[in-house]
Amino acid sequence: MRAAQRCAWWQPETLREAVAASSESADVGTESAGGRVPFWALMAFTFVLLLAPQEFIPALAPMRLGLLTAAVAITTHVADRFTHRRPVMRVTRETVVAAGIAIWALVTLPWSYWPGGSLAFLLDMYFKTLAIFWLLGNVVNTRERLRLAAWGLALMAVPLAAFGVHEYHAGRFMDEGPVKRILSYEAPLTSNPNDLALVLNLILPVTLALALLQEATGPRLLLLGCAALDAVAVILTFSRAGFICLALTGLIYVVKLIRRPERGWVVAAIVLIVACAPLLPSGYLERLRTITDIRSDPTGSAQERWGDTQAAIRLVSQSPIIGAGVGMNILALNDMRGALWKKVHNVYLEYAVDLGVPGLVLFLAIQAGCFRTAASVMRRTAGRSVWRDLFLLAEGIQVSLAVFAVAALFHPVAYHFYFYYMAGLALAARAACEAETQG
Repeated sequence: MRAAQRCAWWQPETLREAVAASSESADVGTESAGGRVPFWALMAFTFVLLLAPQEFIPALAPMRLGLLTAAVAITTHVADRFTHRRPVMRVTRETVVAAGIAIWALVTLPWSYWPGGSLAFLLDMYFKTLAIFWLLGNVVNTRERLRLAAWGLALMAVPLAAFGVHEYHAGRFMDEGPVKRILSYEAPLTSNPNDLALVLNLILPVTLALALLQEATGPRLLLLGCAALDAVAVILTFSRAGFICLALTGLIYVVKLIRRPERGWVVAAIVLIVACAPLLPSGYLERLRTITDIRSDPTGSAQERWGDTQAAIRLVSQSPIIGAGVGMNILALNDMRGALWKKVHNVYLEYAVDLGVPGLVLFLAIQAGCFRTAASVMRRTAGRSVWRDLFLLAEGIQVSLAVFAVAALFHPVAYHFYFYYMAGLALAARAACEAETQG
């Protein structure tokens, strides 16, 4: 404000008033957006979640960096809201439905296979996930913060992908089984090759969105290099679900870009893929064939997961309303098909087995709501060059949500951060869009 007053002494009165009004509006916008500390604490939490520095620097482990950064983000956000006498959180349909899942999980606790275990699961896992989901939609509420969050994800994915590529070329694999699977990055979300592929596939569309909105050649090439590294790492995980999701991302962007000025990107990408096809790792195509012919899987995992899927469907038919209790599908499956102590590898069936059909319906409502939220941001910003970044980022987030909708058929990650982080970014895109269009 002082700077505006110092430089406006020579201007006509009307222009001076306009500058003052603009400065006042910027001050109000900053106050409405909230302080920077919660945002950077949230980004620090994301760094710890994805890269787990405590795994490489053991002295950091006692500090519990994940809990520390999340606590700082939440407490400073709440304090900032109270200081400025603003609502602590934006109440949206998606956050209400997410709260509904938590409430339903609490209501069904008495009928859980293990009530104490279900309560511990809520406290240790799902409530933390919901806290970050809520925080993303409330703290990442400006265009600048949304761009920074996207850049953060794109750059944080680089060490994950580079580690996977390095492990493959170094010949470090999980075991001596018929399919060589690389050792995964030691972090909460990437503890096995399938999860590593999932994380990279969810971040990839956001990286491509950032590349599309860059005008300078240098940053664009950097981001395209990051995207290519992500794709290579996904392939080297030998994850079948990872390949399906990678192909889905490519297909969606081909359909979208072929009708835009960026159609040249599509041609270049297709040529590059065809040229690199002979470089696929040995045994990769044989691994992909087991997607359609599960009996040919030499590891037996495809057959085992198909059996678990059938057992889970039988469990849902036997208890369609209450379920086995949140987080208890392992125990329910043990009863149904024997003690293997494995979750059902399907997010939708996880919710249905744990929380019955009501739990599944609530999750589908969140999923659809966040997808529509990203679509609404795209509609409001389409064709507006000044809001091109919002359009492309919302589009990337929507593609990530579509990727998860397919990946959910193969992963036991119903209550983890994978979906809820991208869903939170969808709410963040809406908040940023509303701040821009109403400002």
